[in-house]
Amino acid sequence: MAANNLRQIPLTCSGHTRPVVHLDFSDICDSGYFLISACKDGSPMLRHGDTGDWVGTFEGHKGAVWGVALNRNATLAASGAADFTGKVWNAVSGAEIHSFQHKHIVKSVAFDNSSENIVTGSNEKLVRVFNLEQSEAEPELYVGHAGAIKRALFCRDDKCIISAADDKTVRLWDRMTGIEVQRLQFPNNPNSLEISHDNHVLTITHGSTISFWEIDTLKKLKEVKVPTNVASASLHPDKHVFVCGGEDFKMYKFDYITGNEIESFKGHFGPVHSVKFSPDGELYASGSEDGTLRLWQTTVGKTYGLWKCTEPSELNNSLSSPREVPAN
Repeated sequence: MAANNLRQIPLTCSGHTRPVVHLDFSDICDSGYFLISACKDGSPMLRHGDTGDWVGTFEGHKGAVWGVALNRNATLAASGAADFTGKVWNAVSGAEIHSFQHKHIVKSVAFDNSSENIVTGSNEKLVRVFNLEQSEAEPELYVGHAGAIKRALFCRDDKCIISAADDKTVRLWDRMTGIEVQRLQFPNNPNSLEISHDNHVLTITHGSTISFWEIDTLKKLKEVKVPTNVASASLHPDKHVFVCGGEDFKMYKFDYITGNEIESFKGHFGPVHSVKFSPDGELYASGSEDGTLRLWQTTVGKTYGLWKCTEPSELNNSLSSPREVPAN
C-alpha cells in the first residue's frame, strides 16, 4: 500500500481548557525543537515539537493569551494577553523575566533574530518594539493602523516590521525612521502573517484567500482561493506545499507550485485558528476552538517522533483512533 493511501493519524495534545488561538515553533536546537501554544485559558504551554509531550506551563497571565512566540534556540518565550501585558519568559525554568504593560489587549508577540527585542501588536492599534537589554527604556512606536493589530513580525534582517490589522491592511515599517514605507490593501481583514523558513516569502490569509508575497519587495507571487474563511496558513520549509485551516473545521494541504488542493480532512471539532509547519517540515501543528492542538505528519506512514511505520494489516488494530498525549 502506498504511503499516500494511509489515513492521517494526528497526535492530539490535550491539557488546555479553552480555545487554542496561536502556535509557534522554535528552530531545531541541541535538544530537538519546541512548540508553544496560546490559549484563552491564560496558560501558554511548552511542548516537545516532534511528540507534543508537555514540558511546562507559563503561569502569570490574568486573562486570555492571544499570541505566543519562541526565540530560535528555545531559551526564551513570549506571550501577549487580555491582561494588557506582553510577557517574556525563561523557557528553560519557566520564570517570568519581563512584563511590558500596554493599554489594551496584546494580540501578537515576536522575537527578532538576536533575541534582543520583541515586537508587540495590540488593540490600541499600535506596534511597539521593546529592547530586552534595556527593558525600562521607552519602546519604539509605530503609529498609523486604523484597527487592532492582528500580527506583527520582524523582517528584512530585523531592519523592518510587517504588521497586519483589522483595517484591511498589511503595512511595512522602517525601524530606522519609524515610518510606514509600504502598504498592502485587502478586501477583508488579514488574519495571519507568516515569513517562510528562508525569509523570502510572506504568507497572508484574508477572507477565503491565501496570498504569497516576496518579502524584500512585497511583490505578489501568487494567490490561492480556499473553500472556507481561512484563519491561518503555513508554507513548508521547502516551499512545495502549504497547509491551512479555518471556519469549516478542516485541514487543507495545497501544492504551492500549482495552487491545487492535495487533500482536505476534518481536523478538529471546531474552527481551526492556527497552523504551523515544524522547522524540519516533517509535521505541522494546528490549534482549534475545540481546545486541542494536533500534530499531523507531512508524509503519512513515515516513522518519525511517535509515529511508527505500520504494515497496512496492523493499521486497523493499532492506529484506529488519534493518540492522546497526556499533559500531566
